[in-house]
Amino acid sequence: MSDLAETSPPVIGCLAVVRRGQQILLVQRAKPPGIGKWGFPGGHLEHGETVAECAVRELREETAIAADAVQILTAFDFISGDTGASRRHYRLIAILCDWREGEGELLQDASALGWFTIAAAEELDTFPDALPAMRLALGAD
Repeated sequence: MSDLAETSPPVIGCLAVVRRGQQILLVQRAKPPGIGKWGFPGGHLEHGETVAECAVRELREETAIAADAVQILTAFDFISGDTGASRRHYRLIAILCDWREGEGELLQDASALGWFTIAAAEELDTFPDALPAMRLALGAD
């Protein structure tokens, strides 16, 4: 049995992939894991909460942006840290959301935010699954 299997089970997180026209909202992380990397706002799923509710709530708490959850877009794993007890496994469920209102404020967990096209996001230091999720959200190949 591996060290990873001997630690806690994966943590479920929900990400809000918010589209506004041909742009997607990205935030730059200010806290671990991935300090400085660009990705989607999100956080831990709470007991009794659907993944759509979680994504919309985390989006509002982190950016003050309102959006409507459309559907589950994709899911992926993020595993960080060395082997053993310091290793963390996150199962991240990306929820496609349509922007409703708000330009965005830095309320928690982020050092910057912005609306990006795929071409502009390709110039950023993003998490590995950010660009593929953006392409899915915008129907791009």
